[in-house]
Amino acid sequence: MPENYKLIRRCQKKSKKAFDELYRKYSGLVFGICLRYTKNRVEAEDLLHDCFLKIIENIEAFQFSGSSEGWVKRIAVNTAINKYRSKRRDIELEDDESQFDDANTKVESQIEKLQLEELLNIINSISEGYRIIFNMYVIEGYQHKEIADILGISENTSKTQYRKARLAIIEKLKSLNEENER
Repeated sequence: MPENYKLIRRCQKKSKKAFDELYRKYSGLVFGICLRYTKNRVEAEDLLHDCFLKIIENIEAFQFSGSSEGWVKRIAVNTAINKYRSKRRDIELEDDESQFDDANTKVESQIEKLQLEELLNIINSISEGYRIIFNMYVIEGYQHKEIADILGISENTSKTQYRKARLAIIEKLKSLNEENER
């Protein structure tokens, strides 16, 4: 049995040491996910604790057939999305199909050159609706149909919000480049 599975098995037996070890092992990974779905470190820390509560609550459900890291990531992403959903009740995601200018496709190469901190700051500066969909599509690898089902929006809304997020990020990158050229 792989070490990760042994750790999960010990957690299932309610070992406090095992829970501490699980937290040490995965807290960095989960915190990174939390930062992508929140605006600041304080919210990310709150979400981190929510994620580990969910992990502990669901430890018995682990199937020992896949990656424990993948299982932890999935719980973290789902917890972040559920928290967003609960906050979103009062927020209307726009579904307007305005024209988008995709002429500026240099965004990917600019993103690669950015430091992680700068990139997180740019992503966190766009609106929450855009940020959530951008994270789900680009970082988590969901398809627009899946995003639509998870968030209870149309597939077109997901695509529109993603394009608007990209445009917002492109604009922020342009501003950053202009500042760096001065």
